[in-house]
This record gives sequence, structure tokens and C-alpha cells, in this order.
Amino acid sequence: MEINEEDIIITVTDQNGNVHKLASPTDMGLSLKDICKIYELPMEAVCGGMAMCATCHCYILSDTVLPEKSDLEEALLSELFNSNVSSRLACQIQLTKIMNGLSIEIAREL
Repeated sequence: MEINEEDIIITVTDQNGNVHKLASPTDMGLSLKDICKIYELPMEAVCGGMAMCATCHCYILSDTVLPEKSDLEEALLSELFNSNVSSRLACQIQLTKIMNGLSIEIAREL
């Protein structure tokens, strides 16, 4: 993917500790899950972004401002053994310009 001056940069650490720098447009309505899939990172996202499976679970590592968790997202995360206060579902985070510098870690499957 070609980096554009309108793109934001997201840092993703995969389950093996590899760090990936992703350039993402913010004018296409992409979610964090979408950009991880575009870059073919190991994020399962079985339900395709419908907030039904929690297989796009990730940890937010930066202080980036994100939208509040919905009740549905909270409920799904509460069912996971490896969730914590920084846990989010990547499918529920729509990328915007204020998220430039976002850093996440893809959660390991248990």
C-alpha cells in the first residue's frame, strides 16, 4: 500500500512479537480489523466485523483517543479469559485522523 499524506500510521504487534507499521487511509470507512486484514496480519475476525465472535481482540498500547466501547463490545470482551482494561475489538474501531500513531497488539488465542 502506498503512503499518502492523508494516511495515518498504525503500529501493530502480532502474536509472535513482530512489529508492523501500517499506513491507512481514513476516508474509506475502514475499521482497525479491515486494515489488519488488508495487510494480511494474523487476525482471524471470523464474523467479518459484526461484533459477534471476539476473534479480532486486541490490546490498545497507546494513549490514542478511541470511541467508547458499546455494550455489545463490553459483553463480548467480558467473556474472554485474556481480556483486560486495554482490550478492544478491532472491528468496532472505525479509523479516523485523530488515531494517527495508534499502537496495538493482536491478542493471542487461548
